[in-house]
Amino acid sequence: VQLVESGGGLVQAGGSLRLSCAVSGLVHDDYVIGWVRQAPGKERETVSCISSRDDRTRYADSVKGRFTISSDNAKNTVSLQMTSLKPEDTAVYYCAAEYGVLCAPPSEYDYWGQGSQVTVSS
Repeated sequence: VQLVESGGGLVQAGGSLRLSCAVSGLVHDDYVIGWVRQAPGKERETVSCISSRDDRTRYADSVKGRFTISSDNAKNTVSLQMTSLKPEDTAVYYCAAEYGVLCAPPSEYDYWGQGSQVTVSS
């Protein structure tokens, strides 16, 4: 299984960034892709996730209304569009996959991407 992320970078508060995750090698077609972030000194947090079976999505309260997760099944890609970014969104963002419930805690994910740094300056 491979999860390869792209995107991220440095942006001013109020700006936008897009993260993408190319997914390959998952055996079953019923899985969940999540975006999990970890800020310095903080625990990992699942900010959003999407089901491959029915495209159901879920968001953490901290990003609801600002982040949008989407999937392109033809390209096996999951993206996270982040708008109205805040300095507290600064973190390493990981794309992760699991076969369980929608938006499981970070400890439940089976496969992880390499992580992508997102830095929001004030």
